[in-house]
Amino acid sequence: MTTATESLRKKAEAAKAASRLLARASTATKDAALANIAAALERRKDEIAAANKQDYEQSKRDGMNASMLDRLLLDAPRVTAQAADVRKIIALPDPVGETFDARVLPNGLRIGRRRVPLGVIGAIYESRPNVTVDIATLCLKSGNAVVLRGGKEAIRCNTLLAQLQRDAIAAAGLPADAIQFVDSTDRALVGEMLKMRDVIDLMVPRGGADLIRMVSREAAMPVLAGGVGVCHLYVDKSADVEMATEIVFNAKVQRPSTCNALDTVLVHRDAAQRALPAIGRRLAAAKVELRCDPQSLAILQKADVDRLTAAAPGDFGMEFLDLIASVKVVDDLDGAIRHIEQYGSGHSEAIVTSDYAAANAFMDAVDAAAVYVNASTRFTDGGQFGLGSEVGISTQKFHARGPMGLREMTSYKWTIFGDGHVRP
Repeated sequence: MTTATESLRKKAEAAKAASRLLARASTATKDAALANIAAALERRKDEIAAANKQDYEQSKRDGMNASMLDRLLLDAPRVTAQAADVRKIIALPDPVGETFDARVLPNGLRIGRRRVPLGVIGAIYESRPNVTVDIATLCLKSGNAVVLRGGKEAIRCNTLLAQLQRDAIAAAGLPADAIQFVDSTDRALVGEMLKMRDVIDLMVPRGGADLIRMVSREAAMPVLAGGVGVCHLYVDKSADVEMATEIVFNAKVQRPSTCNALDTVLVHRDAAQRALPAIGRRLAAAKVELRCDPQSLAILQKADVDRLTAAAPGDFGMEFLDLIASVKVVDDLDGAIRHIEQYGSGHSEAIVTSDYAAANAFMDAVDAAAVYVNASTRFTDGGQFGLGSEVGISTQKFHARGPMGLREMTSYKWTIFGDGHVRP
């Protein structure tokens, strides 16, 4: 009888074998497979939504919180939107085979670099069934095979999505084994998967901080670490209050359960009396709880803003993933930058200002994957950045940073052409 560990090993080895075929597949064939996936998503959207509803209701009964339930939800409109995202990937240039930095050396050697797939991507993720499609389709276009291990909370929906994609790519002439799904919910298999350096080239964890830390600590292969977003927005002394209010509202309220949602509002002391009441009222109307430092609390209480509490030390540096934000008055731009240095996670940071010098100083000093001037942090997303979708959002600096799309899922090889050259 085949054990779960043996089954996992066979799937990973099959993905490795398929990756060699996929690496040589033509763009036309890969795009045809993606078109099949998009069509199947639209055709079976009600079936997918029904499977997701079962997962959703079970997780709700099990006590899953509201932000995680929002990530779990994959209703028919979201499936339709995902099919549209797959078609965006079709429209993107295929990075595989691209030659760059080509030149001729003084000795006559013709040298350059050519993009190649990474090989086999392992993905371990919680709740989000959309990841099953996002990662698989980006891997497919970039010539990588994938081994997917979702959480038990989305097992019905993930199983259906994985099989749908396997069937769709096989119909286009690509190996179905390029997409593997671990259908066992045994948590011990995560540990086994993290040992498989011989067949998995890169591990991508998508989930909470505990999952990302565990995978980073235990994986034998390189890990794309990121996704934990403690995001700040600094309202400078020259900020347009109406603009700042709308950007803060969008960044916090538009979808609070995501990693690019706003967590902390920092306000220059010279703008606090003007800006905080307007921002506070707008957020309170959307039922956002504000956890405030003493200065901001006094200003907001005087303005009769609701849903205020005094901030605890742990409220700064917290990724809330909910309708909660911390608020602090800072002395100046440097104070905002120091706060972000101390509490930021390297994900997304923003400034609202009318001062060109302040904007550039913030852009230069803040160390994050995405830094915004007069725009919402909610744009940190592969689809919003024109990448189709994303494998993940890297808060590392190697080998890629921010939303990882097609190009970020490739490496390169040096190509050297000679005419009988030998080294003297």
